[in-house]
Amino acid sequence: MTALANILVVAEHDNASIKAATLNTITAALQCGDDVHVLVAGHNAGAAAQQATRIVGISKVLHADAEHLAHALAENLAAQVLAIAANYSHIVFCATASGKNVAPRVAAKLGVGQVSDVTRVVSADTFERPIYAGNAIATVQAQDATRVLTVRSTVFDAAALADIAQAAIEVIAVADPKGTVAYVGSELAQNDRPQLTAAKIIVSGGRALGSAEKFNDVLTPLADKLGAAIGASRAAVDAGYAANDLQVGQTGKIVAPQLYIAAGISGAIQHLAGMKDSKVIVAINKDPEAPIFSVADYGLEADLFVAVPELVAAI
Repeated sequence: MTALANILVVAEHDNASIKAATLNTITAALQCGDDVHVLVAGHNAGAAAQQATRIVGISKVLHADAEHLAHALAENLAAQVLAIAANYSHIVFCATASGKNVAPRVAAKLGVGQVSDVTRVVSADTFERPIYAGNAIATVQAQDATRVLTVRSTVFDAAALADIAQAAIEVIAVADPKGTVAYVGSELAQNDRPQLTAAKIIVSGGRALGSAEKFNDVLTPLADKLGAAIGASRAAVDAGYAANDLQVGQTGKIVAPQLYIAAGISGAIQHLAGMKDSKVIVAINKDPEAPIFSVADYGLEADLFVAVPELVAAI
């Protein structure tokens, strides 16, 4: 095993508390070595930093507090990490949307490779990660002086929180903000339908629907009848038929509803990886060779523009 210096975990938080994924990521970090520091970068984030001191196994909490760090903009957070990167052999992020946005910036600036979606720590420099949409596991040895990792947090148990502080807080200098970015605002998408990841029934459409208008005209009546969430293949999202937050698959949302209806989806491997655990899968496609039929419990070889309206009428 390679000799270790310090390991830095970049915490995700809401300035008031540490997010759960960080606790799982710390468990992975502790398998790389026993000198783990946690960076809490935010604004008025003292409460989150205090909570971080209670994480069992860590040796220090680094706290950087400034207004430009309030919303974890990738450019500003990456600059803060880079300001202290020289002190660490490993820089570890959660494999979340935020972590995957910051980690590549850090790795690029350091001129090192990044190991993404770590699911097992073999040793300090060797890791396992899924490839081919999770259908195979690669063992990767990182030989760079600094190892930049994103950790798939659902694979690791959460680090425990003690009742009292386990580590001290060190307030560190704040890196200068990047003038090229500024926080403007944010809002949650409003949707009366069930959330994709919590829905019991999902109706998904693919590129075969042909347009955003047809995507909505064909799928919405069926989803309304079933009280279902609406999903989309990556191809449909890339074509502009559906919003990105509707994407199902390895590059979108992983779902496992009671019923998954795939209309006009060919079944690319990354899409199948995101929905193959559904209890019942119904595929509607006019191509008898479509890969989606290989995982479907029920397959309907038909024109979706005929079959879906007939299904709606029959319900």
